[in-house]
Amino acid sequence: MKIFITRKIPQPGLDLLKKECTIDLNPHDRVLTKDEIIKGIKGKDGLLCLLTDQIDKDVINAEPNLKMIASYAVGYDNIDIVTATNRGIPVSNTPDVLTETTAELAWTLLFSIARNIVEGDAFVREGKFKGWAPMLMLGQDVSHKTLGVVGAGRIGTAFALKSKGFEMNVLYSDERRNERIERDLGARQVALSTLLKDSDFVSLHIPLMSATHHLIDEKELRMMKKTAILINTARGPIIRETALIKALKEHWIFGAGLDVYEKEPEVSEELKSLKNVVLQPHTGSGTFETRTKMALMAAENMLIGLKGGIPPNCVNREVFLKKPTT
Repeated sequence: MKIFITRKIPQPGLDLLKKECTIDLNPHDRVLTKDEIIKGIKGKDGLLCLLTDQIDKDVINAEPNLKMIASYAVGYDNIDIVTATNRGIPVSNTPDVLTETTAELAWTLLFSIARNIVEGDAFVREGKFKGWAPMLMLGQDVSHKTLGVVGAGRIGTAFALKSKGFEMNVLYSDERRNERIERDLGARQVALSTLLKDSDFVSLHIPLMSATHHLIDEKELRMMKKTAILINTARGPIIRETALIKALKEHWIFGAGLDVYEKEPEVSEELKSLKNVVLQPHTGSGTFETRTKMALMAAENMLIGLKGGIPPNCVNREVFLKKPTT
């Protein structure tokens, strides 16, 4: 079995694959072009890709013998699932293992903005700190405030549960009721508009799809409190970035913490110039432990899929129920 891997992943995942497969690994520490991916999968049985790779119809159909696509990510909006399904190719992702880690980063961003951590660090390093002052870099309290969670799935639930020690009032917006956070936190399910108006902190934990593209636009940002903080560790295009920049510049809200961007990896120069936003380079799952678990999960999915089995984290299980087409 031959596999093409679009970028180096933690060694334990590679070692697992090497036991049963021949792997062709992208030698460059960068995102490959579409043509490079197409060239790489020629003659391969499996493709192990990243969320930064656009696996569209042209890529999937470039190799007629492609049998399995394993994504090293929980999101899979970068993969043409319809084409893969029509071809009878299972696609897998890496859920659950990054849940707590991503939730932790969302809290890191929240505190960083609430207490001006990044700005304060620069202030000290630049030699501007001359002693305690009563009005120096005042931020926002977190305890006893209202937390708004948009999307109460795995990561949203983990994020919400971590608020318990701060005795927060929790609101959530989701199509489904989440009995766990209602029971454990006294959380209330509300409409998105209510959540935006009433929350002191709003954190996004929803997938990117047509219904969530630009879900947070100028109208929604104007609903929020002037003291509110917006956190996004989900997907960049959920927020219209030009509207967010305007909101931050004109102080419609207190600040924002972002791990993802609308035109990632491009980040607006205007956004980078603002002090009331903390920017991270898409490191929601970025810990040694979690990235290694993701590598092993992607490898296990790949091996099972190539052997004709149903990968544990298959996102298009219907491929095992329908006849493949070209």
